[in-house]
Amino acid sequence: MKIGINTFLFASPFTDKNLSILKDFKEMGFDGVEFALENKGDFNYRDTLSALKDNGLECCSICGAFGPGRDLRGNSEEQEASKRYIMDCLEACKELECDVFVGPVYSAVGRAEAYSESERREQWKTVVKNLRDVCKYAEDLGVYIAVEPLNRFETDFINICLDAKRLIEDVGSESLKIHLDTFHMNIEEKSLSMAILEAGDLLYHVHTSENDRGAPGTGTVDWKGVRDALKRIGYNRYLVIESFTPDVEIIAKAASIWRSTEKSNRDLAVKGLKFLRGLFQ
Repeated sequence: MKIGINTFLFASPFTDKNLSILKDFKEMGFDGVEFALENKGDFNYRDTLSALKDNGLECCSICGAFGPGRDLRGNSEEQEASKRYIMDCLEACKELECDVFVGPVYSAVGRAEAYSESERREQWKTVVKNLRDVCKYAEDLGVYIAVEPLNRFETDFINICLDAKRLIEDVGSESLKIHLDTFHMNIEEKSLSMAILEAGDLLYHVHTSENDRGAPGTGTVDWKGVRDALKRIGYNRYLVIESFTPDVEIIAKAASIWRSTEKSNRDLAVKGLKFLRGLFQ
C-alpha cells in the first residue's frame, strides 16, 4: 500500500517557495504527495513535477479547495466558477502525471442548511448536470474525479458513502469515483468497514486521519476494520494522511483546529506514517 501526505499539513497555499519540503517528505518515508491546489498558478507544475522526480516521489492526487464562491449548487456565477476551478485542477492532474482530483466537488464547504424536499431535488439536479459537464472534460483528459462525503457540520449534501454512490449513478460517468475520509466517516457512518465495502470498486482514494484530525493510530478510528475492508475489496491505491495542526493558521481556522495533537506537523506526519506502514504490513 502506498502512502501519501497532503500539503495542507505544512502550507496554505502551497507555492513554489514550498518545493523544498518535497525532500523532507521523501526523508520521512512517503511515497507520494497530494497537492492542495487552492488556485490555478499557485505553483509551477513543470518545476513541481521535476522536484517530485528528483526526490523519488509522485503526485498521487490533487485535492480541491471548495470555499465560498465555488459551489455546483450555488447561483449561476458560483456554478461556473466551480466548474472552471475543477477543470483547472483536472488540467493540473494531467500536468503532474496524476490520475485523480479529489474532494467535495459538489458544494462549498461549510454550506449546511435545512432545505425542503423540493429544494433538495432541484439542487441535486443542478449538481448532476454540472458534474456531467466536468466529468466529460475529465474523460477527455484521462483523469478521474473522486467525490468525498463530508460530515454534517460541513455539508448537508453528501454525508455518507451511499450518498456518493447515488450521485455517481445519476451522473453516469466512468470518470466519477468515490473518495472516503476516515475523519468524516467516523462521524457519519454506522460502520467504517461497511462503508468501504459499500464503495467497493468505486473507491478510488482514501484520506486517513483520526477523530480529532490528528495522526492516524492515536484516536478512536477502527483501523483494523478499515484495513480489513480495504483488503477485502482489493484496494491498492493511495492512503493519504490529511491531518491538520494550528501551525497553518488558515486551514486550522477552516477545519476548527484549536489545539495541537502532536509536538509539530512533522511529528504528526511521521507518527501517522509509521502507524499506517505497520497496519498494512
